[in-house]
Amino acid sequence: MDTEKEKKTDKAVFVSILRPGTDELLFNEYMDELEFLAETAGLEANGRFVQKIEKPNQNTYIGSGKIKELAEYIKIEEISAVIFDDELSGSQLRNLEKELECRILDRTNLILDIFAQRAKTAYAKTQVELAQYQYLLPRLTRMWTHLERQRGGIGMRGPGESQLETDRRIILDKIARLKDQLKKIDRQMISQRSNRGSLVRVALVGYTNVGKSTIMNLLAKTDVFAENKLFATLDTTVRKVVVENIPFLLSDTVGFIRKLPTQLVESFKSTLDEVRESDVLIHVVDISHPNFEEMMQVVNQTLQEIGCSEKPVFLVFNKIDLYQGNIQTLRETWMAKIHTPSLFISAKEKINIDKLRKDLYNIVAEIQAGRYPFGNFLW
Repeated sequence: MDTEKEKKTDKAVFVSILRPGTDELLFNEYMDELEFLAETAGLEANGRFVQKIEKPNQNTYIGSGKIKELAEYIKIEEISAVIFDDELSGSQLRNLEKELECRILDRTNLILDIFAQRAKTAYAKTQVELAQYQYLLPRLTRMWTHLERQRGGIGMRGPGESQLETDRRIILDKIARLKDQLKKIDRQMISQRSNRGSLVRVALVGYTNVGKSTIMNLLAKTDVFAENKLFATLDTTVRKVVVENIPFLLSDTVGFIRKLPTQLVESFKSTLDEVRESDVLIHVVDISHPNFEEMMQVVNQTLQEIGCSEKPVFLVFNKIDLYQGNIQTLRETWMAKIHTPSLFISAKEKINIDKLRKDLYNIVAEIQAGRYPFGNFLW
């Protein structure tokens, strides 16, 4: 008997509120992305619940009537998890768990879970663990009792100290230890970066799942893990690339996403240092996505948050093989509004890759000529 076939995938239902004046098409795109996140985490999408209200309920996010409707659906469909598109407070999480008797996740928690699954190196695992504890700290009202068993050392719990205070101290100690670990690794990585000499640095940036790793594989002739799932890449990959006679360093970084948890931005600071220290950014955009403009805005906003908004940018519009419209019309209308160098490609079908190499050569050659005006560059 094949036990693998019998193994059931946990089913999830998705919940959000639709505020007055919200674009419903855009709202549905957000819900589609939430489902994609859940599928990436290994959950099976099984229905959506949307409530049209002015603002979230302070105690339960959604109203009592919708909670009752949701509770009935959970029992009938044997739902394992309820996922909310917004970040929930500790009291909202606790109250919803009590009402629905089901695992409750918010968008932030779901993204953290995906990062935890996909972290392979000790560095990435430490970064994710730090982000998870920073997320948990303000939500300790629903913390599990196993934290008490994990605390190390004798005499940590003073007379009359509550379990909540003990748990808080345990979390703060873990956060402090993880930050120390990251500082040590950071120093090693700074040393590694300084040993790379004065090669021009190019960083691939973009929304998650736009094809950065596939482009990296084509340009660097390497084998970076790439698949049609969110956050396929967590650890920054840096490769030396030579186009014609010019070498440069190309880095593939973690993808950005709408509402990227602030805890992750903070804990992945060193990973994002590859972006900060680059000479030019290749902003990869999935041109086939109906909301590619908003995705570009999300990336630009994130770049601004990490202090990279002034860096030179080369736009690469990927997946033209999947684009339903007319590229020429796009060039003449939407593209006329921006003044950033750009190129349309398909990494999967290898369309315009030679042109991409040529454009990269020109960009890197210009930077290198400014850095070494007399050509005395050794590599």
